[in-house]
Amino acid sequence: MENHTHQIKDVFELTDSGMQKVNQHLRKQLNSEVILINQIAEYIISNGGKRLRPILMLLISDALQYKGQQAINLAAVIELIHTATLLHDDVVDESEMRRGEKTSHEIWGNSASVLVGDFLYSKAFQMMVKADDMQVMAILSNATNKISEGEVQQLLNVGNLELSEADYYTIIANKTAKLFEAACQLAAVISDEKDDLQDDLAAFGMLLGTAFQIADDILDYTADDEDLGKNLGDDFNEGKLTMPLIYLLKHGTQQQKQTITQAINNPNEADFNAIKQLVISSDAIQYTIQQAQNVSAKAKLKLTHLPESAAKEALLFLCDYAWQRSQ
Repeated sequence: MENHTHQIKDVFELTDSGMQKVNQHLRKQLNSEVILINQIAEYIISNGGKRLRPILMLLISDALQYKGQQAINLAAVIELIHTATLLHDDVVDESEMRRGEKTSHEIWGNSASVLVGDFLYSKAFQMMVKADDMQVMAILSNATNKISEGEVQQLLNVGNLELSEADYYTIIANKTAKLFEAACQLAAVISDEKDDLQDDLAAFGMLLGTAFQIADDILDYTADDEDLGKNLGDDFNEGKLTMPLIYLLKHGTQQQKQTITQAINNPNEADFNAIKQLVISSDAIQYTIQQAQNVSAKAKLKLTHLPESAAKEALLFLCDYAWQRSQ
């Protein structure tokens, strides 16, 4: 089949009408008598980012020719859970920027951000009950719990110079990829697909989410603030070890290891630009890109049994887009 998806904007166009319905549904569901909740909710919807998780759910639902209403509702649920984690995340990380805009806690303060995050979580659970399906509930409640575990794992590993690549993969599987997995699996569940295809699509989501996160970790060293939508070096300054640093701490020269160790142990005194140059001039970035590419290739294989369609072509494109962003 000819590949009609050549750019990310083609994916957005393909899912545009569905995403408009998702946004309408979100606005309706987030309408509260508490003014502050409305203000923060509207700010979040307006600065929505790429919305990859709900887009994935819509694409797979489309590829499986699902015609019901739950794809829109559950895509909105996925986005609410994701947004709640971001609200809490930004407070924990003390981030000032997200998607090129001030974070909500910078505008409204920590207390409001945490409490509105709680509101979004509980609203998401109210909405998922409407699907009236225990498997849907199990997938989403499990995903939400795993995300929290991932957050705690990451917190416990701040500044941990012994963090292995396997540990890094476990953290990003829980923290980032789990919701990708849930979005893709749910589309198969509501389409009444066989267990084998449900498993393949869940694995596809896990692999694709992993590839996106690895690429994001590369961009923390190679992008500029504007492209990244957050402050460059945020992960480093927060003491989070990502794959480029894990690689260098294991395979770098004695001098590279020493420089990184000192910087991680004293992040306030560290010169991020110097670390950035050290990482870029080494083979850590190339190694990390290769890992993202390998994971993306595995994701593609999980789509083998999906019927041919424009939606499938978009999903295959996203596998390439995931890692090629970091080039």
